[in-house]
Amino acid sequence: MTTDPSTHQLRLLLALAEELHFGRAARRMYISQPALSRQIRALEEALGVCLVERSTRHVELTVAGQTLLPRIRAAVHAVEDLRESASATARTDSRQVVLASYMSALPALRILFDGLCERNAGPEVTWQDVDNVEQFTALLENRVDAVVCYGPVPTGLHTLPLGTEARFVCLPDTHPLADRESVTLSDLAELPVIGFSPHVDRGWREFWAADPRPDGTPVRYTHHTATTLESCVSHVGLGHGIRFISESCRALMPRPGVRYVAVTDLPPCTAVLAWPASRRPTAALGSLLSLLRGHARSGTAGRWWEAA
Repeated sequence: MTTDPSTHQLRLLLALAEELHFGRAARRMYISQPALSRQIRALEEALGVCLVERSTRHVELTVAGQTLLPRIRAAVHAVEDLRESASATARTDSRQVVLASYMSALPALRILFDGLCERNAGPEVTWQDVDNVEQFTALLENRVDAVVCYGPVPTGLHTLPLGTEARFVCLPDTHPLADRESVTLSDLAELPVIGFSPHVDRGWREFWAADPRPDGTPVRYTHHTATTLESCVSHVGLGHGIRFISESCRALMPRPGVRYVAVTDLPPCTAVLAWPASRRPTAALGSLLSLLRGHARSGTAGRWWEAA
């Protein structure tokens, strides 16, 4: 029985067609190289045609692969359009807001937002978890109404500041600096930073890696492409490098094997609610913005994520 190709398989082929390298395409799509190879072969079997020529030295599309590539790209775009239209339709309810968050303090965020909305007859909030690449693309692709994230944000977004926090360095608990109460960026100069996906917004990456350092020295990154805080902390615990995190994540994400140490000369970060400047906020989002502005004015002793 013939099996129809999946959208995931089509996306993998598009990535391979752009990279022309199984290793790079696999890293870009966050899967292993053998898994990518298996999925491409499964796609070829589903379509009944060889799409990729493989050798020990290079990868290239076959004539059939090149011929079908525009239709494959169109099919992926059609699925994306369908998903965006469905998401927009689901949000026509004037009382519902779809929010996304990369921040691992999601349970605390739900307490804050749900508490504000319950006490003030606010809109119904639905949450989606995103990584540090999707936190902005989800907005620009109209998959969510707004995102709770840390700045800086790319151009084309409006923001409502929620609170300002100090930043800390996440170190392996075996590192000599892990027992210090505080460190400076110069103390961390020789330590590599856990790598970011190439698709992360550049301004956001440079801020969260403190790159370059105050003396102009560029940061050295590891080969990892960690896109979630959990994966970053795991890599740090294994001794692969360091990452900078916010005060709320330090308070809400204790993990064995790592320590969070204050960095005295690292500028603070700001948590924001961001939404596209190109779209007028829905009535529900406008209602939530009003609640959040009132919450911000009330002051929360630096712990903005706690409901007043």
